Amino acid sequence: MAENQTVNRKSRVGTVVSGKNDKTIVVKVERASRHPIYHKVIRRTKKYHAHDEANVATVGDLVRIEECRPMSRLKRWRLVTVLTEREVADVKPERLDQALVAEMQRSSHGQEQAPASEGAAS
Repeated sequence: MAENQTVNRKSRVGTVVSGKNDKTIVVKVERASRHPIYHKVIRRTKKYHAHDEANVATVGDLVRIEECRPMSRLKRWRLVTVLTEREVADVKPERLDQALVAEMQRSSHGQEQAPASEGAAS
């Protein structure tokens, strides 16, 4: 009897909003529903804590999660797959403007010396 049992599990698609905990992600799922009286479309959001065994999902990724057994007090979902990874800008400065660096160093030294000179003048 237990050989060919299929389990219908709920599945949701959402965006990862937090990945700070080890093996846990927080996924924000958005749904749209129509107001019963005013017929305006309302967006509702809900956050789900999901189990991410390999820590593959990062903040901003679009992921699919599905129901599973309770893993902790809040975790009842697990990560199935990462659908789209967030866009990360590949921008590196080619060179730093030396005049700007020198000016920043002068201003930081000037702030440290200003209170000392005021104390000596008083």
